[in-house]
Amino acid sequence: MSNFLFNEFEGSSVTAWKQKIQVDLKGADYNETLLWKTNEDIVVKPFYTSEDRTHQQVNVSKKGFSVCQTIFIDDEKIVNSLAVNALKRGANAIQFKANSKFDYKTVLQNINIEKTIIYFSFSFLHDEFQIELSNFLNSKNVYFQTDIIGNLAEIGNWFVNLKEDHKKIENIVEVTNNCISISGDLYQNSGANITQQLAYSLAHANEYLNHFGGDIAHKIHFKFSVGGNYFFEIAKLRAFRILWKTLLSEYNIENIEAHLFVQPSLRNKTLYDYNVNLLRTTSEYMSAILGSANTVSTISYDAMYHKSNEFGERIARNQLLILQQESELATAQNFADGTYYIESLTAQLSEKALVIFKQIEKGGGFLQQLKEGTIQKKIKESAIKEENQLVENKISLLGTNLQQNKNDTMKDNLELYPFVKQRNIKTLIPPIIKNRISENSEKERLELEKR
Repeated sequence: MSNFLFNEFEGSSVTAWKQKIQVDLKGADYNETLLWKTNEDIVVKPFYTSEDRTHQQVNVSKKGFSVCQTIFIDDEKIVNSLAVNALKRGANAIQFKANSKFDYKTVLQNINIEKTIIYFSFSFLHDEFQIELSNFLNSKNVYFQTDIIGNLAEIGNWFVNLKEDHKKIENIVEVTNNCISISGDLYQNSGANITQQLAYSLAHANEYLNHFGGDIAHKIHFKFSVGGNYFFEIAKLRAFRILWKTLLSEYNIENIEAHLFVQPSLRNKTLYDYNVNLLRTTSEYMSAILGSANTVSTISYDAMYHKSNEFGERIARNQLLILQQESELATAQNFADGTYYIESLTAQLSEKALVIFKQIEKGGGFLQQLKEGTIQKKIKESAIKEENQLVENKISLLGTNLQQNKNDTMKDNLELYPFVKQRNIKTLIPPIIKNRISENSEKERLELEKR
């Protein structure tokens, strides 16, 4: 591009900009007035220049992202019909969720495995079944979202016990590919701030590397959730790629790109004024895409209170397809390269996350700190801080603490219980509990409706 039109303008230094701003502030302190500090202790400035570029290389797939539909396995024939329909309507990846063994031949009938990326998310651990399924598919496009540490963190117990879980995962790792998933989405949906999410996901993955050795790295992939802090969520995913590369270098491993499966968060989704969730998920899909997700999976705007339904799933899938095909973001995973603000955020997030990671390793590692309750305590503190900020209107949720529609009612629309369920079971460790930030205010509004 020619510089002809800009030749008459002289460049301005950062110092000159600051001096001009200081004059306009009329005596107010620049740092106190214009610098913003986030919950992660990230400093956000009022302007950025080329001096804020880090030029740090973020390894990103050039293939673009996959559009994924999530389907829960109940009736195998119905599930197969839903999957085939989703693929015909634009999805090119499917995440199957299951609570028990199933007839996989029926579920996968008429699905082209070579052209479709398949994720299996099981709430059970069965090594023989997983190996059998892996052998049947025999494809590099299959990912098993198996995570014994993530299950311990979320449920508070092993699937069976420590010894048996490790034995089963060792059997799985020995003969299958893409067989370990890191549940980074758990930390986001339970209220951890962004640097905690990054550090905990990295330390979580490092437990598997310590156990199996660095050669297991190519069999590990990651699940993340993205919230409404648009630029920060873009920077979060990019920062994790840098952190993963840094960690693998300690094991003398190179050229292994992190595979990121990303969904919108449920933490900021609301029961009241639920159509706003469409705006939230659209922004979050964009963060996932621009942040370099390999696969972006849908979440329906009504997922908190409605059973799975064709309308909600179609809308969610079409949101992604519009971004991919009509907004021309099909290969936008490296669009953030060179952006002063995002590069600065990425550097700060990765640096602060690395400090937390080192503290965890110094304290005995992620699993040890889970058993001691340290991780749970830190996440709870962060979640409570965020919830207090909502109450104090320091953060806003449209329809909840901002422009609330007093006539909006929900008590007759609930097909699912939309709040955290109390579990009276004995656990080895305190579980990390997923919850939505608006739950307390929504409970109060539902009570008022019943009066």
